[in-house]
Amino acid sequence: MLTRIKLWFAERWFKWMIFALVAFAFLLFLISIFAFFAIDSYTRLVMLAQNMLMIPLTFLSALVFVFFYTKGFGRMFGNNKGTVRGDKVNIRFKDVVGLDNAKKEALEVVSLLRDRAKLKAIGGQVVKGLLFFGPPGTGKTLLAKAIATEAGIPFISMSGSEFVEVFVGVGASRVRNLFKTARLQAQAHGGCLIFIDEIDAIGRSRKLSWFGSQETDTTLNQLLTDMDGLNESVGNVVVIGATNAPEDSLDPALLRAGRFDRHVHIDRPNLHERVEVFRYYLRKVKHDPNLDLARLARRAVGRSPADIMNICKEAALIAMREKSLVVEYNHLSKAVERIDLGVVRHLTMTLPEKEATAFHEAGHLVTLYQLHPTEDVFKATIIPRGGALGVVWHNPREERHSHDRNKLIADIKVSLAGFVAEKIKYGVTTTGVAQDFSNATFLASRMVWSLGMGSGGFIGDFTVMQRSGTTHSDLSESLKTELNKEVNQILSQCAKEVEEFLRAEWALVERFAKELCDKHELEYDEIHAIFSDCGKGRRVVPLETVTVGEDPTPNNALPPATPPAIAPGDPAPRA
Repeated sequence: MLTRIKLWFAERWFKWMIFALVAFAFLLFLISIFAFFAIDSYTRLVMLAQNMLMIPLTFLSALVFVFFYTKGFGRMFGNNKGTVRGDKVNIRFKDVVGLDNAKKEALEVVSLLRDRAKLKAIGGQVVKGLLFFGPPGTGKTLLAKAIATEAGIPFISMSGSEFVEVFVGVGASRVRNLFKTARLQAQAHGGCLIFIDEIDAIGRSRKLSWFGSQETDTTLNQLLTDMDGLNESVGNVVVIGATNAPEDSLDPALLRAGRFDRHVHIDRPNLHERVEVFRYYLRKVKHDPNLDLARLARRAVGRSPADIMNICKEAALIAMREKSLVVEYNHLSKAVERIDLGVVRHLTMTLPEKEATAFHEAGHLVTLYQLHPTEDVFKATIIPRGGALGVVWHNPREERHSHDRNKLIADIKVSLAGFVAEKIKYGVTTTGVAQDFSNATFLASRMVWSLGMGSGGFIGDFTVMQRSGTTHSDLSESLKTELNKEVNQILSQCAKEVEEFLRAEWALVERFAKELCDKHELEYDEIHAIFSDCGKGRRVVPLETVTVGEDPTPNNALPPATPPAIAPGDPAPRA
């Protein structure tokens, strides 16, 4: 009971202080009025005149104070930023979709929080901290809220940047205030969950610190002290940190057991999880009940749950603009295109420019369809979108987590195909090949300098010998010359092979260029039909995929990915 009283006072003391000050001021006002009418009339007139002169000055002073306070001057000296309060949230595990592996870890933590007495009876200890790391938009914050709700304990959330201030000691003070409040909540409610989002703002390795980092280091030291001081006598407090930064960028003292006991990597969802994410967010809008969710999921390889939510929202807006009563597949398809490719730009292109763009895209398309071992063409267009005059949209035929040399070489060939097609047709090329060259050079350089995939026998990652942020290098000039020569050999050989291939298939390139000039856009079915008509149809044999750690299960679906654009100014994806 005493703990609840302390907690109640800790959360409301400021309001009661304001109330007491207002009441005291009102009492003084009544006393002043009584005293004012007790003096003679002349003195009253003098006092009234003086007070009338003071009113504008007082009002002006108050305005100046409010202005500077609202601009943050007042917060610099206090500890009011990121006020913490033990709130119950209402997010259940059923609301967290697309995170099957992470939810298993979360369920275990919840069971430990609920059965703390049983765990203590056998001498065990509750997990003190969990670190969620992974790409943005994957649901780290949502999962932390679900843990707090399912465990039935208060949830305190702060951002790592809220601990950082210009004045020394403010960050450490806020950490102490945070844990003090959390311990009171834990004593009152049986437990408390602290969630620190973007913890890398204060938790980066002190080895990486530069000038002006003393305040951040002080804040980190206070956080380390408070986390390590959470023993059984101060309550059931669990700290969850979330970051999009690499795990090894955080301070080792923060990552050790006893502080963050569990490190949970929350990755983008797989095919099955994406189906569940689409099903969850489509429930929130009126949609066609016959939607093929598996087809949608195959188009969304590499998407985070936040990306899928955005697709569903955008599809609802498109359906409304088209005055449709429900969201249909074509609305979702248009939403994906709008997000990936950008808004259609209404440019006036000359006929030669339009034709050159069509041949450029046709070169990408034919090379990609015929030569790439893992990608499939999804759509081709010469309608300007974003910063590109045309786009060849492609998807992986299966979900892959690593790339071999054949895949990278194919990416380079696809990037160079637009340049080669322009060269064959016109003898000269346009500025549209600039980004294609950039992408191809990046891939070839990475193969030679980092992955040991060159033909000269050089093995190792030579980029680590280039000192970051300086022009100094530990590599000899002769070695750099040899490595760069290999890069150029890869690019030259790929360009030569692509030119031989496109000259042999030039009738097909011209057919696609003509179709693009006439129709402006070609969908997958149209592209496949043209290849079949020309006797160049390709039979795609889906590979059997096995989920590591589970029973081998054949997956006959061909999941297309979030397709990168191949175009003048927008080339094939980087590996």
